[in-house]
Amino acid sequence: MKWLAVDYGRKRTGLAETDDLRLVASPLTTVETAGLWSFLDDYLRHNRVERLIVGEPLREDGTHNPLEADIRGFIKKFRKRYPGIAVEREDERYTSKMAFDAMIAGGLGRKKRRDKALVDKISAALILQAYMDRAGR
Repeated sequence: MKWLAVDYGRKRTGLAETDDLRLVASPLTTVETAGLWSFLDDYLRHNRVERLIVGEPLREDGTHNPLEADIRGFIKKFRKRYPGIAVEREDERYTSKMAFDAMIAGGLGRKKRRDKALVDKISAALILQAYMDRAGR
């Protein structure tokens, strides 16, 4: 069964997934947050997912940023809608910067690096990989 990661945002949400053996975290897609439930309903209908990992937006001092209230609402609704899927959190500090740096290291041009949707799904993959590393996967 797969693990799915969410880098939740007010406008866009990045998603990443593992393979069925949970060996590799890969960027999946970025969706407009307004259409996130439609995407999740379709995705979960066609994929067996054991766990959802949701990025936790912490500030330098460890406090939550204002987006946390929206994320908690999303998690509450997700748990109600999909009670058989565990929900975990993972610190997402610096993932956008790390995603941007990875894009540079990968040789992506300036125009591609400005694509916020690309940054969001790479950030979701970094959140997922961090969780996998921490969980010993």
